[in-house]
Amino acid sequence: MRILVLGSGAKDHAVAWWLSRSAYISELYMAPGNPGTADIAINLPDTDNSDCDAVYRAVKAYSIDAVFIGTEAPLLAGVREYLAERGVVCFGATKEALKLEDDKAFGRAFTARHGIPTPESYLFTDIKDLEKYLAEKSEEKRYTIKSNAMTPSRVLLSSSDKSSIIAYARLLFSRGPVLLEDYINGINVTATLFLDRNGYLLLPLASEYTHVSHYEGTPTGGMGAIAPIPLKEERKNEIKERIIEPLLKGMKEEGISYKGVMTLSLVISDNGPYLVDFHVRLNDPATQAMVPIIKTDVMDIMMAMKEDKLSTLKLETSSLATVAVVLATPGYPINPETGREIKGIDNSYLMNLNDKPLVFVGAVKRTSDGRYFTDGGRNITVVGYGDTIQEANERAYSLIDHRPLESLWYRHDIGNKFFTWEN
Repeated sequence: MRILVLGSGAKDHAVAWWLSRSAYISELYMAPGNPGTADIAINLPDTDNSDCDAVYRAVKAYSIDAVFIGTEAPLLAGVREYLAERGVVCFGATKEALKLEDDKAFGRAFTARHGIPTPESYLFTDIKDLEKYLAEKSEEKRYTIKSNAMTPSRVLLSSSDKSSIIAYARLLFSRGPVLLEDYINGINVTATLFLDRNGYLLLPLASEYTHVSHYEGTPTGGMGAIAPIPLKEERKNEIKERIIEPLLKGMKEEGISYKGVMTLSLVISDNGPYLVDFHVRLNDPATQAMVPIIKTDVMDIMMAMKEDKLSTLKLETSSLATVAVVLATPGYPINPETGREIKGIDNSYLMNLNDKPLVFVGAVKRTSDGRYFTDGGRNITVVGYGDTIQEANERAYSLIDHRPLESLWYRHDIGNKFFTWEN
């Protein structure tokens, strides 16, 4: 089969690496791809993956059998619908399903209709209404504030300081309405599902590190992840019974089911799991952490998804754990330095895909003379394997320490809290 993946980030590199190991694939294409994907796929750098006609022309030119969309821009541009109308097999969320993420108030109303536990939330379209609401609250309470619309990264703030919330809201209102919700304290869990019209396949549960430091601070698109998260079976069953199953039942009832990826950001609190965000696409860096421990051929999954038989497929995983550490350019996430040369990187670093740890490439540009430069905020993900999370952590940081990329920064604590943790 000939497969086209739309994307250019580290999560897309991880998916391409997974696809490249399939026994069914004869040719793999990426639009536009990046310097890392160039070693395992044919990059189409001149194909704008948000241009419906450009993607369709690539499908015809390269006799593509199926298109996989795991990133947001092509979905928002309507590429999936455009291709489907022309008979192209395409895996990705429909425009109806996009509303779950692109209109968070719609998503909250959906979860309320179907009894899915989510934080109490309040939609504001005007800063004065938000100021008035907070002024009337005498108690000190922590909230999370976020844009109501889909954002390519985690544009949110959790705080009990009302002035900080209002200041952040002023920035968000430039994008449209904002959602204020009660903060849920607990462990972050990322649940990634492949969906079809009849069921789902749950990939290994991950936990993502979303702030610039251990002490939280500025939210980022994700600075690291571990997989699988060491949850007890009863906790996993709670996630399925309280979140996933009523969610998919509701989607089917309301006619918004689709064949593609859905990622759920959850918090496991003392009162059980809460759904805090929908993502009708893959998450970065959870994808980089979970893909390496999946043994099932990805095309077996996609063929089952195409035939609406996902619920009959059993996912096979290794017994290993992974720790994914993201390396980012200085200034990220507020003002990332793009065009900065990445010292210490070369082809041997990027080709570290048949050994452990793995290296997945994100926002990196390679010039004709073989030098590498930052092309966005998050540039490299190093994924260590091990029998335990601690061992995986040591192997990820061993590569980072022995092959330092002095131009980039990273967190030093990815996985630490899970060394002896179980819930």
